[in-house]
Amino acid sequence: MAPTAGIESESPYEEPAVAPGDAVRHAHPRTYLMCPPTYFDVVYAINDWMRPGEPVDRDRAMSQWSALADTYRRLGHEVLTIDPVEGLPDMVFVTDSGLVVDGVALGARYRTAERRAEAEHVFRWFRDNGLIRPTLPRYVNEGEGDFLVVGDVILAGTGFRSDPRSHAEASAHLGRPVITLNLVNPRYYHLNTALGVLDDSTIAYLPSAFSPDSRDVLGRMFPDAVIAAGTDTDWLGLNLVSDGANVVLPVQASHLADQLSDRGYEPVPVDYSEFLKSGGGIKCSTLELRGFRGIRDESQG
Repeated sequence: MAPTAGIESESPYEEPAVAPGDAVRHAHPRTYLMCPPTYFDVVYAINDWMRPGEPVDRDRAMSQWSALADTYRRLGHEVLTIDPVEGLPDMVFVTDSGLVVDGVALGARYRTAERRAEAEHVFRWFRDNGLIRPTLPRYVNEGEGDFLVVGDVILAGTGFRSDPRSHAEASAHLGRPVITLNLVNPRYYHLNTALGVLDDSTIAYLPSAFSPDSRDVLGRMFPDAVIAAGTDTDWLGLNLVSDGANVVLPVQASHLADQLSDRGYEPVPVDYSEFLKSGGGIKCSTLELRGFRGIRDESQG
């Protein structure tokens, strides 16, 4: 699954050597589901980032969230929203509440009681808006927090949140092979905090967040992956969103941005720092609706 350059060889028998930075990157329009941070707060601690009682600036959070949504629209993507619910301060991190592939929706089942109700609201949105075969899982899975789609494969994290048995369940429902990856550092409690998908064949990741066997798997599958540094992951730099060419990432992750630029991607930095108080980032707030066909119009039956 090494990245391709998108350049044809003049010889049918030999591919020319192409430097990573010479690769042709293509942006593809996406549809994202987001939830406004109306009730965002830190009132409990379920990961190593959270400090209950630390003041949250909701106006700043709303401003940063709105800027992120506007960035997606400026890049040509569709942004849909789900209504926030009072008493669910982490609902802004909507990506953890489901996974959509080819229009087929798999809901989430949270490990922690504090977030359990979020999954019910997002699942209802799936069901009410025309997603195919919306299904709630039997085993704990935290949506795109731990499931990341790379081309025809789904990378699936476990170790802190999602039950490894949920990986086979997701594969059966979504019809895609699922590759299990073991997370070993509680600071990177979800897969999307330690690995970012850049396009259908390229990822960026932090090797130290994974067990040795999982590092071997990633090394074999993605020999040309971008290797992140701790200075970037301290800002959840890998919690990024890419359309194949434009990579939306934290403005503070400058080293990672330079690496992406060298590879021919266009870094799109945004400030999303208020959400670090809850251990959340850009991808946490962005659930991709792959194969979504549009909001159901009830007036037309």
